[in-house]
Amino acid sequence: MTLRIVAVGRVKQEALRDACEGYATRIGRYDGLTIDEVKEAGRPEREAVQARKQEGERLLKALDGRHVVIALTRTGEAVSSEGLAERLGAWRDAALTATFVIGGTFGLSTAVLQRADWRMRLSELTFPHDVARLVLLEQLYRAHTILRGEPYHKGSQR
Repeated sequence: MTLRIVAVGRVKQEALRDACEGYATRIGRYDGLTIDEVKEAGRPEREAVQARKQEGERLLKALDGRHVVIALTRTGEAVSSEGLAERLGAWRDAALTATFVIGGTFGLSTAVLQRADWRMRLSELTFPHDVARLVLLEQLYRAHTILRGEPYHKGSQR
């Protein structure tokens, strides 16, 4: 299976970037992973709609029509770590590439949300997009350890 993350902007804080790279390396022991970044629109907040549209166009250009596209959004479906692992297992068994899409400061455009095969939320909480990337990478690593029965995930133990 190949995993792909397409995100608006880069991770600017060194500590977050290092943590993301650490989880990406761990995931690489199980599956291929690519992370592609598209340029932020860099618009002032009063132009959020235009920024979302511009970033959405860049994200759509970066997507491959043959992939399962998962949009990370506050309005997406909540899923447990085990539930994400089940989905990853199903995509792996179907030999699909799963592409996770992370928007910028203003979220994802309607066009990107419409293109998505699944809308997922990481939490009821709102995260900056670079923190969302770190949380996603950690959860993808956790999902792989669940699928392999490795001890990293302790969610079912009390």
